[in-house]
Amino acid sequence: MAVQIRMKRVGAINRSQWRIVVADVKMPRDGRFIEEIGSYDPLPLDEKFKINKDRLEYWLGQGARLSPSVKSLIKRAAKKTKKLTGAKS
Repeated sequence: MAVQIRMKRVGAINRSQWRIVVADVKMPRDGRFIEEIGSYDPLPLDEKFKINKDRLEYWLGQGARLSPSVKSLIKRAAKKTKKLTGAKS
């Protein structure tokens, strides 16, 4: 079974939110998933992005692949964290 870490859309029209889920690649975008490991809300000015790092590392260790959009979000969050940490030093 090929497993992918990707985004599932939730929310109303023009008020979308996304959940970061671990799902079989054969399942549809908003279909059945194995585990929900985070969330992303693009509409606030500060873009709320939360992910359970322990579960992310676990699934990556099990051979799950990141979708391009989730990979991009993780990189952007890492840059933002690094930028905030560097400004305090």
